Amino acid sequence: MSFQPHTAMEIASQPRCWRQAHQIAGEVSSRLPLPGERVAVVGCGTSYFMALAYALLREGGGHGLTDAFPASEFPATRDYDRMIAISRSGTTTEILDLLDQVRGSLPTLVITADPAAPVADHADETLALDFADEQSVVQTRFATTSLAMLRSSLGHDIGRVADDADQVLARDLDPTLSQVQQFTFLGRSWTTGLAHEAALKIRESAGTWTESYHAMEYRHGPIAVAQPGRVTWMFGVAPTGLAEQVTATGARFINGNGLDPMAELITAQRVALAQAQARDLDPDRPRNLSRAVVLDVH
Repeated sequence: MSFQPHTAMEIASQPRCWRQAHQIAGEVSSRLPLPGERVAVVGCGTSYFMALAYALLREGGGHGLTDAFPASEFPATRDYDRMIAISRSGTTTEILDLLDQVRGSLPTLVITADPAAPVADHADETLALDFADEQSVVQTRFATTSLAMLRSSLGHDIGRVADDADQVLARDLDPTLSQVQQFTFLGRSWTTGLAHEAALKIRESAGTWTESYHAMEYRHGPIAVAQPGRVTWMFGVAPTGLAEQVTATGARFINGNGLDPMAELITAQRVALAQAQARDLDPDRPRNLSRAVVLDVH
């Protein structure tokens, strides 16, 4: 593929976007959840995986009960103090419908890339990260920039995370990864959201067989697919003995090099791009996908 895909440029711009998100996090802190509030975070696809990562980080950090749901699966019987919705396009049907359902009963904030999107009329407040918007159908920098801002609001050092991302981007990508036929991604706690997202990126971009699991669940069945020529990829600290067990199957085991797992996600994004290009596919416009899912639900 001779042209430079938008996806490649958007992947490479993430450290800059994360630093900008870190800078604005303090400016918007009054619009984000207060300590102790019960918070629901919703999204669809990639946005849901970012919501899941944030929810586990917020609650795990002692900031208050936080649950994440696909927008279509929000339990109306639950009691929350606030809802955050993440939607790059601001046009996704499930997000708009859910915001209408909770209007007047639950304060809502939407994080979007387009301040003029329809979602702004459905939420109480809108936080636009327009500097992280994308031309590619496949999400990379908007999703991670949203998570960077939310992590910054929890006190995480996003400057260090962005430095880690610079290191990841400076490394040569292992060319053999573009030819792998099957990947299984694993995470623990908040990095499970990253594992799900890594698997989705490679499925979307290249149509490659990918799976994702909680790391401790992997040995309860999914390890059966591990074999030579396949990859098991861990985000975060691997459970004791997991690397040895995967290696014994003949599969390759990949773990981070001590860098922040969100920075390591960039490697998976780069693999998705390389896999698409190796198959002469357009990574900006994968088959069967559109930038936003707009449904006729009537």
